[in-house]
Amino acid sequence: MTTENNNLLENLRMELRRGSLILAVLAQLHSEQYGYTLRKALAEHGMAIDEGTLYPLLRRLETQGLLVSEWREEDKRNKRFYILSDAGKEIFQKLLTEWQSIDASLKGMLEGISA
Repeated sequence: MTTENNNLLENLRMELRRGSLILAVLAQLHSEQYGYTLRKALAEHGMAIDEGTLYPLLRRLETQGLLVSEWREEDKRNKRFYILSDAGKEIFQKLLTEWQSIDASLKGMLEGISA
């Protein structure tokens, strides 16, 4: 594969992954977590994310009203804990339904095509 095609593939892969990460983060935040435990949970499910991507995403989702957070001391350190807001729960359900529809459509289109 040429360098140009490798770059194109990487850009398309990141674009595909970006939307999936939002759904993954919302799914994990049905229970309260702070950044490190969220990153660990995502990685355990095959959705590794670096801090430079996760924390801006969390701030954006909170600004959009999908998350609420609070600072608390745990293990003698201040940590910011995140959880879905009521609006976040509602949006998550709608996004999940959309994701399942897209997944079913793609499975139907890709059936019989070998990689």
